[in-house]
Amino acid sequence: MAQSVGIKDVARAAGVSVGTVSNVINRPDTVAGETRARVQSAIDRLGYVRSESARQLRAGRSRIMGLLVLDMGNPFFVDVARGAERAARDAGLGVMVCNSAQNAGEEAEYLSLFAEQRVRGVLLTPADATGRNIETFRRHGIPFVLVDRVAEGTTECSVSVDDVAGGALAVRHLVDAGHRSIAYVSGPPGLNQVRDRRTGALNALAEAGLGEGALRELPTERLDVAAGRDAGARLLGLADRPTAVFCANDLLALGVLQAMYAAGVVVPDDLAIVGYDDIEFAAAAAVPLTSVRQPAVTMGAMAADLLLEETEEREGQAPHEHRRVVLQPELVVRRSSLAAR
Repeated sequence: MAQSVGIKDVARAAGVSVGTVSNVINRPDTVAGETRARVQSAIDRLGYVRSESARQLRAGRSRIMGLLVLDMGNPFFVDVARGAERAARDAGLGVMVCNSAQNAGEEAEYLSLFAEQRVRGVLLTPADATGRNIETFRRHGIPFVLVDRVAEGTTECSVSVDDVAGGALAVRHLVDAGHRSIAYVSGPPGLNQVRDRRTGALNALAEAGLGEGALRELPTERLDVAAGRDAGARLLGLADRPTAVFCANDLLALGVLQAMYAAGVVVPDDLAIVGYDDIEFAAAAAVPLTSVRQPAVTMGAMAADLLLEETEEREGQAPHEHRRVVLQPELVVRRSSLAAR
């Protein structure tokens, strides 16, 4: 195994002190040009790379921001990460992206890793419905911002979308199209987003004079395409099958669409489908998918900006105040819900 090159090796090769090498790296303007060139030549020849972790420990400030999401297999969270990475890069920081896979145990392990690495701060979409993981992480004193989740019962910043309004948009659209029996493929009931979208759906039904019985909930353990196919199979087995389905995200909706296609059920003539998130694949589906759009890239960027605002001490600026940013969703209508009834 090749031995790593240290700052002492560079000093020895250049015939200078360790302090001079440090100055060339950190304060080059304080070193004479000839000496600086000799040290830089040694650095290039030896392939020396400074230890960023050691520098951060000395400075007490990391240049890494943690991002922990529910599912990196979901393009929605890829877009969140893209927005966060852009904002972090503009500030000279990097992003360590981790995936909890909707598992509270894995979430706890990654939060512990972030604490060990002394990251600057964390952007977090919680998987643990109990809040215990957040409570444990808070003891480390590392700032964090909740993403795609309202900071209920906490003082931290959050950036989310009004999911109650989003659920209402989806079901109001279906009711206006004439549907009176609607299924909700909901995902894990412990997730706030799933519950809020259901609340919005029920609100839209109430506005139309329809009771809760007009919404048939089909919960799933995960928010992916396979879970959507399973929900679609259950939907096909119902004796009084609803005429429309609202899914808690687009991956579930794409799974339902696959199940309908395999069974010969025509979308939207036999069954209308509405998803949530408006990921790129929604418009590219065999039957382009109507979806409630979330501004995912904007959410990631705004969350990163809030974290940077909290962790950067800027002279003359007012102290950071925690804020809850709630963005508004938008319904994007495509062919999957356009059949006349």
